[in-house]
Amino acid sequence: MATILNIETSTEVCSVTISKNGDLLFKKETDEGLSHAQLLTVFIEEILAENNFKLNELDAVAVSKGPGSYTGLRIGVSVAKGLCYGLEIPLIAVNSLEIMGTFAALNSTYNMLFCPMIDARRMEVYTALYNLKGEEIRPVSAEIIEEDFLGEYLKDSKILFFGNGAEKCKTQITHPNALFKGPNKTSAQFMQKLTETKYNNKEFEDLAYFEPFYLKNFVATIPKNKILK
Repeated sequence: MATILNIETSTEVCSVTISKNGDLLFKKETDEGLSHAQLLTVFIEEILAENNFKLNELDAVAVSKGPGSYTGLRIGVSVAKGLCYGLEIPLIAVNSLEIMGTFAALNSTYNMLFCPMIDARRMEVYTALYNLKGEEIRPVSAEIIEEDFLGEYLKDSKILFFGNGAEKCKTQITHPNALFKGPNKTSAQFMQKLTETKYNNKEFEDLAYFEPFYLKNFVATIPKNKILK
């Protein structure tokens, strides 16, 4: 039985949970925007204090590794690594889309496929495809969504599209087997079954070398009203 602090910061959601033996104990989160730098460590302190937990009671720290927001991922991974260094406990990392896809699959009674989508601006999303067992059947990729997206799968199976990138794809993906429903945001409360399994299998990251899975290179932009000198 492991007590794990789970951190999810791959999107606009800042989410922290404590799980034990794969079961959710406590949760603290907000989806009010990319304020992870200000809120993440505060949430960790509060969830521990409010539930009479101490840091040294943790067996591991788990973090959503991406893909997703460059800044959010960097903050989440940095905090997770810092805790693991200080406490001398292992770091667990889970793909953001796998977290969503596995949770949806394990909580469904319908035989369909599951396509989580994380918004990557304009008509692009980070996405993958999972079956009812939570197994990845189409790898993680960055996709510009067009009408024939996943057409080869939609002709034979219903697909549930969900996540914060799914809503904008409704007008493009119009196949009758395409369903748009389910969790529209990421959350650390979807992590605990995966992180418990990884802990039991000793699937830990190298603290010195682990980096988030950005999928695409970060491109800095200059606000329109910024005057260059």
